[in-house]
Amino acid sequence: MVRVTDLDTFSALLAPEGQELLALLRDYDPADELATATRLRRDHPAPLVSAALGQARLRQRAAAKFGADAARMYFTPNGVEQSTRTSVAVHRAARLAAAGVRTLADLCCGIGGDALALARAGIRVLAVDRDPLACAAARANAEALGLADLIEVRCADVTEVDTAGYDAVFVDPARRKGVRGGRVFDPEAYAPPLSWAVGAARSAPCAALKIAPGVPHEALPEDAETEWISDGGDVKEAVLWFGTGRGGARRATLLPAGDSLVGAGLPDPEPGPVGDWLYEPDGAVIRAHLVADVAEQVDGRLIDPTIAYVTADRLAPTPYATAYAITDVLPFNVKKLKALLRERAVGVAVIKKRGSAVEPEELRRKLKLAGPHTCTVFLTRVAGAPTMLLGHPAVQGA
Repeated sequence: MVRVTDLDTFSALLAPEGQELLALLRDYDPADELATATRLRRDHPAPLVSAALGQARLRQRAAAKFGADAARMYFTPNGVEQSTRTSVAVHRAARLAAAGVRTLADLCCGIGGDALALARAGIRVLAVDRDPLACAAARANAEALGLADLIEVRCADVTEVDTAGYDAVFVDPARRKGVRGGRVFDPEAYAPPLSWAVGAARSAPCAALKIAPGVPHEALPEDAETEWISDGGDVKEAVLWFGTGRGGARRATLLPAGDSLVGAGLPDPEPGPVGDWLYEPDGAVIRAHLVADVAEQVDGRLIDPTIAYVTADRLAPTPYATAYAITDVLPFNVKKLKALLRERAVGVAVIKKRGSAVEPEELRRKLKLAGPHTCTVFLTRVAGAPTMLLGHPAVQGA
């Protein structure tokens, strides 16, 4: 279990003895924690060893978000869970820098993940959080990565901080209850509430406000551009942008490539029969309600008014959806599917579902697949009817 470190022990981690322990634990195996702890406690205070072990474990978990930097950074359990992954923070910092932002107030900064990316983009940052331990980690991170000259960390209630004089404000309200707690879905239950954060954003010449990607569209302020961001196909967050001159716009950005689609306000296309190709829009596109824009790009149509799959008669390139060549369109029937896959010697089936109550793993057990070939199976609805579509991913460059 990862320990929550008090400020005194955290300070001890920054001292030479703590640094020695962290260096020794850089590549340690958590499965050997008991033996490692017993060995280290012979020469070091038990609380410091416990804190170092906890920090080493947090660094290992944080590597998925922060890459190689994680090995030099300092974390709290909340910081690992709630901080922005580096790729997303770098994208946002680049947008702010391109808008001419040179000074910024980072409100609810946590362990400083966004502040680090902003500073690396050449922006001078005031990083504010009310959690003393998070602030200590943010200061240590700025020092560890050589960015302390650009980042001032202040422990304070963000609602009492004067942001006048800064080019921009970034607000990242807490959206979880405690360490590994459940997500908060009501925007007014954020800490601070979304309404306060929007007011703070509107008071600045330029602002970005991080929100949950599942936020209801009716809760979005009309004077803000909303951007949904995915990384490697996984939707990570949504951001309200103020001061961009694109109030009401909806945008989907796909990392790591950085392709960005701004909605044209198109109505949903009419549904129609399944063609030779099926397009699965990226999750950010779906969250941003831009499936119609992708359908227009590929000259496609929906397979059902309520399903976010697009079909077309010809293959057209788009970075905003994955294309599949469709070989079969059949009413849903497990026995028929099992027989067809056995006949084609399919040993690996990628099962996707949208608008179906069938559980892919349960279906895979029933299919008892064997053979050298692969197939993609879509469990969905076509014109309201339960349907299975069989196919395979489009060949790149085809």
